[in-house]
Amino acid sequence: MSKKSSLNDPRGLYPTPPFPDQPQPAPGLARKMNPTPDHGEQSYRGSGKLTGRKALITGGDSGIGRAAAIAFAREGADVAIAYLPDEEADAEEVIRLVEEEGRKAIGLPGDIKEESWCRALVERAVSELGGLDILLVNAGRQQYREKIEELSTDDFDKTMKTNLYALHWIAQAAVPHMPVGSSVITTASIQAYQPSPILLDYATTKAGIVAYTKALAKQLIERGIRANVVAPGPVWTALQPSGGQPDEKVKNFGKDSDFGRPGQPVELAPVFVLLASQEASFINGEVYGVTGGKGVA
Repeated sequence: MSKKSSLNDPRGLYPTPPFPDQPQPAPGLARKMNPTPDHGEQSYRGSGKLTGRKALITGGDSGIGRAAAIAFAREGADVAIAYLPDEEADAEEVIRLVEEEGRKAIGLPGDIKEESWCRALVERAVSELGGLDILLVNAGRQQYREKIEELSTDDFDKTMKTNLYALHWIAQAAVPHMPVGSSVITTASIQAYQPSPILLDYATTKAGIVAYTKALAKQLIERGIRANVVAPGPVWTALQPSGGQPDEKVKNFGKDSDFGRPGQPVELAPVFVLLASQEASFINGEVYGVTGGKGVA
């Protein structure tokens, strides 16, 4: 007698819009979202792909960074997560989940718009983890503005510093600590390729992340270190209801994907694990799109 197939239609694996109204102040908390995002808390199963590795993840309290932190820990890595102090409640859950896997978990609350903190958080991660060989620069700022006149210099500056300057500061501080065989991963977006009119500054930074990482990859491979990009499409994270999208767009978030729903953070975790692992030994300077069918070209 044949076994019952475990295959499922991917369109129906997770909640589909419309979603309830749920505005919250930035930076937002995953615990306040309805439905609650799936970061892999119950579903991700590791297989030792990252045994003994040491990872630093920015924006590791919720969303894509949280999913990566859980997956990395279940694959055998110790993990340090950087996040804003306002995100402490979510971060504490991640630290608990990492520690439940028997891995070391380090919490690093602070504001990555500040260069001094970007450099300090790297030093703390290296010191407390006992080294660093996976760097995932994932934290991002997204605040929509309907018209160019509404996008202030302060808005633009905060987005640039969070999404681009911090990437440079953190990578510059981390790379000297990273041994041969290490991996750098950045999080861009479909916005780098198909920018929304209400996300002028955000889309600009995401295109910059792609270019920066591709250039960095050419430098770092001379040291035996790989660098790659993950470019998500619509993913159900706290970034959206905390000012990243208008309320009506949050209500129907992901409806226009080929799946009729947004992606869940856990659906990106295997891609980050691959790029962090030695299984990706011939992958460098690439952009991995996880866009719900929209592509990154």
